[in-house]
Amino acid sequence: MVVLVAILLALLLVADGQPASAQPDQLRALQQEIEELKAGQLRLGQELQELKSLLRQREVVSRVRPVDVVLDVRDAPFKGDRSARVTLVEFADYECQFCARHFHVTLPQLERDYIRTGKVRYVFRDFPLQSLHKEALRAAEAASCAGTRGKFWEMHDRLFAGPKSLGPHDLRRHAEAVGLDAREFEQCLATTNHAAKIQRDMVDGQKAGVRATPTFFIGPTGTDGQTVKATTMLVGAQPYAVFREAIEGLLSASR
Repeated sequence: MVVLVAILLALLLVADGQPASAQPDQLRALQQEIEELKAGQLRLGQELQELKSLLRQREVVSRVRPVDVVLDVRDAPFKGDRSARVTLVEFADYECQFCARHFHVTLPQLERDYIRTGKVRYVFRDFPLQSLHKEALRAAEAASCAGTRGKFWEMHDRLFAGPKSLGPHDLRRHAEAVGLDAREFEQCLATTNHAAKIQRDMVDGQKAGVRATPTFFIGPTGTDGQTVKATTMLVGAQPYAVFREAIEGLLSASR
């Protein structure tokens, strides 16, 4: 745009010094120059959009890769049918904005199409990034405590609904909102059992290759229902279509 204005001003200045009879020809030439510049800018804009699209596609591909990992999920909270043919395991951090995006945007679609229909078992495992998120570990412990009273998913949903409200007072308020006794909840948080469980999740995740949250593993459910042989790893808040492609491929293979 700056180049266009500069050329326009230069041509107008030249036209001012010419006889009146010559000015119409110069104006036509000026109009032609402007149209050519507009066309060039339009082509440049289209090329930039194509480049952005290509870069986004390459980023998605780089964050979806094949793996050969067996994960133990026997004690992990899950949604769906325990004997579903496919298991999807998420390693997440309650203070992670990308985890919250997955919770709000993609998980509802996965629940509608695969989890509630019995096609996929959805397993949650903790991976609090304590160096980045100071409240993440305590939030994970709070969800684990809620799980001992059968309220894991209710607490899970509240924590992801407000990832900036994870302080001690907030956790107590969340506990009361899901129907937990506040005093018992705080006593539960004071124990070390839940921190040890979360640490095991993190060790398992690190061994499997988790370096960021959210990270997902998808694969056939083990015959004992306690393991998953993951064949695909997805890193980041991937679009629903990426999950669908991986899941449908496994479902087709299992048929």
